[in-house]
Amino acid sequence: MTSLDQFVDNRLLHGRAHFNRDEALAAVNLNPDGLTAAITRLVKKQRLANPRHGFYLILRPEDQMTGAPDPVRWIDPLMKYQGLDYRISLLRAAAFHGSSHQAAMVFQVVVPKQLRDFEIGRHRLQFLYQTSKAFAKLNQPDWLDRIKSDAGFAQVAGVELTLLDCARYFHKAAGINGVAQIAKDIGAKAEPRALAKAAAAYENSSVRRLGYLLERAGHTRQANALEPFVKKAKTAVPLDPSVKPLIESLSELHEKNARWKLVINEPVEIDF
Repeated sequence: MTSLDQFVDNRLLHGRAHFNRDEALAAVNLNPDGLTAAITRLVKKQRLANPRHGFYLILRPEDQMTGAPDPVRWIDPLMKYQGLDYRISLLRAAAFHGSSHQAAMVFQVVVPKQLRDFEIGRHRLQFLYQTSKAFAKLNQPDWLDRIKSDAGFAQVAGVELTLLDCARYFHKAAGINGVAQIAKDIGAKAEPRALAKAAAAYENSSVRRLGYLLERAGHTRQANALEPFVKKAKTAVPLDPSVKPLIESLSELHEKNARWKLVINEPVEIDF
């Protein structure tokens, strides 16, 4: 039987910079209390980090400055440990697909379960809930890509899901203007029919907002693919529902966009 230090070194030697408590208990010559003490010692020495109960990251010297490796290197094994499917989305996915404006300060993951956000070292992980029914429809290979790292692969939303997720969770994607910029940067890469098919699993108002922003960005084919969703809308909604007028009567002065049944209550600024 080996010590925890030897176990950790051996995992790194085989390219696995993570482990769970059960794996360690099976491999080391320690009882549960002894293992807890040994793990605590290595956490204090910055050899281990603990993003979730029972799951540990092995820190290389270069990771110790940031307190943990880039989450793309360990999000896949973490989610498998928790028994959950997932996709990296929003700002990190937009940057992956070529939105150079997105300097993602937060690592955002869409999951079919309510999970608590957390910080580890300099990294902040944010979990966005999507209903299990919609998630099961969307989290399919045809709509996902993979980010490669030295630790393997992680699932990331394809262009279509990235755009739709950003429109749905716009308040987590740098607001309406942030989504507008993402639509400008990567909208042309979306396949119109795939975009429309995926959009059927999203709230109608989110789809209409995305259609409007794609049109503003000059991506006519992609915007046109979403236009049929307007027929299902009964009333116009604000482009940015988070913006509340100081005087309610002034809301009547906002421009109405009939094509998308939106009240343009926030100016949209895009860098071309």
